[in-house]
Amino acid sequence: MAEVDMQRPVMASDTDLPEPLDPSSEPTSQALTKPSDETSLEPPTKKTKIIRRKRRPARPQVDPSTLKSEPPPQTGTIFNIWYNKWSGGDREDAYLSKTAAPSRCNISKDSGYTRADKTPGSYFCLFFARGLCPKGHECQYLHRLPTIFDVFNPNIDCFGRDKHSDYRDDMGGVGSFLRQNRTLYVGRIHVTDDIEEIVARHFAEWGQVERIRVLTSRGVAFVTYSNEANSQFAKEAMAHQALDHNEVLNVRWATVDPNPLAQKREAARIEEQAAEAVRRALPADFVAELEGRETGDMKRRRLAESGFGLEGYEAPDEVWFARSKELESQKNGQAQIKGVEQATQIEAAQPAAKETDPGDEQQPGILSGSTIAALKSYSNDGTATTLAATMVPSGAPLVGYGSDDDSD
Repeated sequence: MAEVDMQRPVMASDTDLPEPLDPSSEPTSQALTKPSDETSLEPPTKKTKIIRRKRRPARPQVDPSTLKSEPPPQTGTIFNIWYNKWSGGDREDAYLSKTAAPSRCNISKDSGYTRADKTPGSYFCLFFARGLCPKGHECQYLHRLPTIFDVFNPNIDCFGRDKHSDYRDDMGGVGSFLRQNRTLYVGRIHVTDDIEEIVARHFAEWGQVERIRVLTSRGVAFVTYSNEANSQFAKEAMAHQALDHNEVLNVRWATVDPNPLAQKREAARIEEQAAEAVRRALPADFVAELEGRETGDMKRRRLAESGFGLEGYEAPDEVWFARSKELESQKNGQAQIKGVEQATQIEAAQPAAKETDPGDEQQPGILSGSTIAALKSYSNDGTATTLAATMVPSGAPLVGYGSDDDSD
C-alpha cells in the first residue's frame, strides 16, 4: 500500500505568526521594529496641541473673619435706615477725608471670574474697586476692569448706583446723569520733578487714559479717561490712596473746563461717538456711500467701465479720468437741454396774454369788458356803427334819458 503523508495543511495565518522569543534574551529595538525605507524617508508629522487655560477664579481680597459689622460713620444729620447711611449733609467728614484707605485693589492679582460673569449686564463690585471684597469668586458682581463693551443706563454708574441731576457741593458721590464726565480732579498731590510720570503710572492701572494735566503750583491733577466707566472705577479705586509718597488723595469729579478749545474738542468727541453709533447701525456699503468712499459695487462698476467694452483691457488712470469727465459733461449738457425743453413746454401750455393798447384803458361802467370788446369788433366790420355811436360813455351823465311820463 502506498503510504499517504498525512500532514497538516499549511495555513496562511501560520506564516504571519511571529517566532517565539527567547525569554533569556533581551528585546532590542531592532528586533521589535521593522525598518522600512518608506517610513525612514517621510518627515515626522508635527502635532499642535491646543492648551486651553481656564480662567482663574477671583480671590478674596480680605479675610472675612477680620471684618467687623459697624455702623457707618456719621456724615450727616439724619440716619436713613432704608439706605443705611447718613443724610442731610452734602460734604464728607473732614476727618475721614484725610484718613488713608485701609486697602487697595490689585488688578493683576485680584481679577477673576465670579458668578456675575454668567449673567449679562452685571455691575462691577464696589468693594472690589476699593480692595475690600471678602467673597472672591462667590461674589454676585464683576471682579475686573470695565471695557468699552460694558454699556449701562446713563442714569446709573458702573456699580449700579443711581445718579442725580446735580453734583454734590464737593463734586463727590456718584455724579450727574445730565453730563458725561470722564475727568477726575485729584488733589493733595506731593509735587516732585517726575510728578506727571507718577500720576500717569498710578491712574493708568484703571483703564486707558486720554490726557493728564498737572498743576504743580497747586498740587492738583486732572485725569481724563477714554471710557466713562473707567473713570467711575478709578474714582473709587484711588479715593484716599497714596502715590509714591504718604499723601492722601482727594479724588472728585472735575467741573466743566472753561477753555473754549477743550469744549470744542469735547463736542467733536461726542459727535464722533454719535457718528460711530450710526455707522454700526447702518449697512457698510450705505455708510461708505454717505462718506464718499468707494464701495465694492462701485469699484466693480468702475473696473467694468474702465475697459470701454473691451474684454481684458483696463485703461490707465489718465484715460479713465478724462473719459469720466467727458461723460459727466455730457450728462450735465443733457440735463440742461432737458431743463430748457421742460421750460419751453410749460410756457407753451400757458395761455397767451392779449396785447392791449395803453390808450384803450376801460373805465368802470355799466357794460362789461367782454361786451365792449364784442361791440368794437362789430364796429370794425361796419355792421354796428350806429349802435356804437349812440352809446353813452359810462363816465358821462345821463342827459338824454327819456321817460313815458309827460311831466318831464
